[in-house]
Amino acid sequence: WRWHRSPFNQNGGGDMERKRIYLVGLGPGGREQMTQQAYAALADADVLCGYTGYVDLVRGWFPEKETYTTPMTQELARCRWALETVRGGKTVAMLCSGDAGVYGMAGPLLQLTEGGEEVEITVVPGVTAALSGAAMLGAPLMHDFCVISLSDLLTPWDQIAKRLVCAAEGDSVIILYNPGSKRRRGHLRRACEILLERKHPETVCGWVRNVGREGSEVRILSLQALKETEVDMFTTVFIGSSTTQKIGRWMVTPRGYEN
Repeated sequence: WRWHRSPFNQNGGGDMERKRIYLVGLGPGGREQMTQQAYAALADADVLCGYTGYVDLVRGWFPEKETYTTPMTQELARCRWALETVRGGKTVAMLCSGDAGVYGMAGPLLQLTEGGEEVEITVVPGVTAALSGAAMLGAPLMHDFCVISLSDLLTPWDQIAKRLVCAAEGDSVIILYNPGSKRRRGHLRRACEILLERKHPETVCGWVRNVGREGSEVRILSLQALKETEVDMFTTVFIGSSTTQKIGRWMVTPRGYEN
């Protein structure tokens, strides 16, 4: 395979004549929050491929295009299908929410090409939920932060717990992806209990649900209150550092310019 940083050549013209896979980060899902590079990749592709919900977000923009969808847990099968389809002469855009390289499909697809596949791959960045959610809350990521997924589908809970401990002891702002689902109703509570052993109960926290989509919600609350909060997989949680403040309706972590 060959690596391309952009679907455009240095002269500003299209460089899309070769068949390739685009790994496209859609951002939160709205057209106005998608990069121009992402939209250009979708327009160039012959096939839009991805989890059903992600393809549904853009299907109406390109009604003429072929689509291929699979449910969750079929990620590797989807990658293999995309590689075979490109070998057959079609350009494929594999869709991911947020950024394709942040808990997305860029990793597994690149792993499958380790044998030297003659497939051109372009990883197209997108706005991940940590950034789009932070914008809705104000400025919680002005200083050091880390992102941790609470999903134990692929990562053992003991390892997740260790990462929570290290992040809390380092006093970083912590963003939690996948904080809850129908199967994982108690994971956020367990995470908060670990953090409360090392952080003040009144630590400023926030959560955002359905970032950039219809019905979006934002709330700022304490770490103690967060422990009692019910969330789902469409929620992104922000846990402040010791310096994070609530200023009016905003969550702000000072960078230190005032010093």
